[in-house]
Amino acid sequence: MSNAMYNKMWHQTQEALSSLLDKESEKMMEPQRNQVFIFQMLATFYIKYVQIFRNLENVYDQMVHPQKRILIRKLLDGVMGRILELKNEMVELELTEFHYLDDILQDLKLVPQQLDIPIPKYFLKERLEAIKGREKILAQLLADSGLGVTEEKYPVKPIPLEEAVKLIQVAERARQGRLRAMFMKQIYLQEFRAMQARLLGERVADVGTAALCIQKVWRGFHQCKRTEREREEEMIFLGMNPPPLFNEVSAALIQADRVSHLRDEVQVKHEEEYRDALVTIKDDLKLIEGPDIKENLQDEIRRWFIECRNLTGTFPNYPTEEEGGSAIIFSNKTRQQVIEDIIASQEEEEKTKKKKEEEKPKKGKKGKEKKETKEKNKDEGDGWQMSPSVFLHTMQEGNDVYKDLWKNKDESWNVPQGYDPELIKADKRKELESEIRLQVDELMRQELKNLKLAVNREMELSGKTGRKKGSKEKDKKRKVGKKDKDPTADRTIESLYKELVEEGLLIQALKVNLSDYIGDYSYLGSTLRQMSTEPMPSLLDVRQLITLYGILPLGSEAVHEKAPLVKSLLLAGPSGVGKKLLVHAICTETGANLFDLSAANIAGKYPGKSGLQMMLHMVLKVARQLQPSVVWIGDTEKTFYKKVPNAEKKMEPKRLKKQLPKILKLLKPDDRILIVGTTQRPFDAELQPLCKVYQKIILVPRPDYASRHVLWKEIIQRHGGVITGALSVSCLAKITDGFTQGHIVQVVKEVLTERRIRQQSHKPLTALEFIPPLTSMSPVYQEEEESFKDWYAKTPMSKKRALALTGDNKENEKDKGKEKEKKGIKEKKKK
Repeated sequence: MSNAMYNKMWHQTQEALSSLLDKESEKMMEPQRNQVFIFQMLATFYIKYVQIFRNLENVYDQMVHPQKRILIRKLLDGVMGRILELKNEMVELELTEFHYLDDILQDLKLVPQQLDIPIPKYFLKERLEAIKGREKILAQLLADSGLGVTEEKYPVKPIPLEEAVKLIQVAERARQGRLRAMFMKQIYLQEFRAMQARLLGERVADVGTAALCIQKVWRGFHQCKRTEREREEEMIFLGMNPPPLFNEVSAALIQADRVSHLRDEVQVKHEEEYRDALVTIKDDLKLIEGPDIKENLQDEIRRWFIECRNLTGTFPNYPTEEEGGSAIIFSNKTRQQVIEDIIASQEEEEKTKKKKEEEKPKKGKKGKEKKETKEKNKDEGDGWQMSPSVFLHTMQEGNDVYKDLWKNKDESWNVPQGYDPELIKADKRKELESEIRLQVDELMRQELKNLKLAVNREMELSGKTGRKKGSKEKDKKRKVGKKDKDPTADRTIESLYKELVEEGLLIQALKVNLSDYIGDYSYLGSTLRQMSTEPMPSLLDVRQLITLYGILPLGSEAVHEKAPLVKSLLLAGPSGVGKKLLVHAICTETGANLFDLSAANIAGKYPGKSGLQMMLHMVLKVARQLQPSVVWIGDTEKTFYKKVPNAEKKMEPKRLKKQLPKILKLLKPDDRILIVGTTQRPFDAELQPLCKVYQKIILVPRPDYASRHVLWKEIIQRHGGVITGALSVSCLAKITDGFTQGHIVQVVKEVLTERRIRQQSHKPLTALEFIPPLTSMSPVYQEEEESFKDWYAKTPMSKKRALALTGDNKENEKDKGKEKEKKGIKEKKKK
């Protein structure tokens, strides 16, 4: 795509965003009571914002103009934050983490795949060099300490020379024996044919009959092939089979990939030119326009001195640097407006003095009135209103800038989409003026002091300001004194990083993308909920939650600071469903550090209470300095055991139980640190402390039929397998009900050996080959799944939802009863 196409895409997306902002501002003002209508409204906004987010992310990734990219980045972060806010609203309304939007998608004529939230590429692009440098250091430290050396799957054992010679001899004799057997078989067949010919007598076959026989066989073979080909074409036409070159990369895609790489290079080049221009243009403005700006400011302030003296009889007090200096007085104001402000400020001072004297006895009455009004509002029940958004204002600002600057801008002169010097001049003029104003303020303060001394003969009361500053400094010192001392203040971050790597607390994340967590959507979710049965979440629902709660806040600093804060996640599910893969995917997609504080990993490290505090202090300090960071606690049920098993008592699994809530309190919105726990036996843990530590609990289920069908197909192809008509994937998906992703991967690895991959051309894969390895594996039985469901039903969110549902049912029953009574009264009246 060309620059013009991306500009067009941006303009279209911007129009969609502005219309959506207008709709949302209208809806926010209207209080609603119908919960179904509220949810549909929120879900519609959510889906539309996801579409805008996808388009903006694509535009930001491929746009070359540096000044446009700054605005698009601001809008992108705003849309990202708004999606998280709407998700939070939906969770609070429905009291569940999983939502099924089939009906709304159908109304909007969208496919479920369009709900998938994209991960912005700038998370890694803009930090690529730093991430690569850190990975090199980590790999070097792991190699030095011997932790990075992975054990071979099949270790080679050295054997004596005599045994090796015997093995070679046995193999060679066996090979010769096989060749001799084949040779003897050929001799035997020749003798057998000669004997048969002698018995039957020598008969010369007719040439015509022989030709007919050959024709018959050939025509049969040719027709079979033709029928197969026609059947394949029909299946492709109906969309039941993929076209022949479906899995191969087309030339157009290769070209598009090449163009995108070229665009990245142009982006970097234009960005460097823009940064250089920011410095050079500012320097030029300072030389040319700087002296004139200084003179104009001084003249303006002197006029203010004289006008204030003429109106009030005294010289004004000059605003301090903390208050903003003279910029407060002259912010886009004319002379007459300044004079009016001076008169108005005097009148306000007199009014405030009178009001303070009158309001003192009335304070108690006002408090009572406020309480009464609040109680009335609660009783009246004005209906549901959307909570105020932090990101709507930033999106509106960005939209206004787009309308003012870029919507109707003529860019016919800027075909390569480089920076616009006029826009830089306008911005740098303001910067230069504010810098010069600081210098002018210092000069004019001194001038005002001299004027006061000369005309009024009064000393400026500088003591008060001095006392205030002194008191502030004392307060600061006191505050500093109250803070806890840093036990590692004398050590560098590099040394702490090295120690954590050597102790095995900071580990290398596997290179796994979130797209590797394969699955499909739950297409019957909303239908099942209408029938008042809670469906199990699909794998792609889990993937969406990981993106929303884990990846987006960690990747964007602006979003993490302002969006609803999620400090901790718990992934609960049976063994093999991909919980660890999701943890590693969060780190890969955001370039985050991975700290392993699992009970088994910290056993015997940093013993005692002081050692534990030191370990946590080091982890948090390094995590803050090198954020984003993920703190992973594997088998987190061990930290919250109801009763510690005798075999694990030496390991002290409950070391972190009291410390985790303290760590969560220390985490602020500025700290891009996420605590992720994984568990396959959550029912062994105490529920209350576990739920207090983990804000969001995500149940990771075993794959359903649709997900298993996609899994088998993808994993077989990724391991070198070719799917043909001989392999029934739907049969495999049906048979493997209860088996997890881990089981499927293990089976595929066992079957698809190097030798079997080579044989596929003449011996295609069949479903029967995958069944024998499955027999030795134990699936997730219905009882285990039910135990997970029962445990999840006891979590705070599920309890609230259950109470809400029972309340709604009671209200419905009451309404039905009232309707019946009304009908009965009407019938009596008629009689």
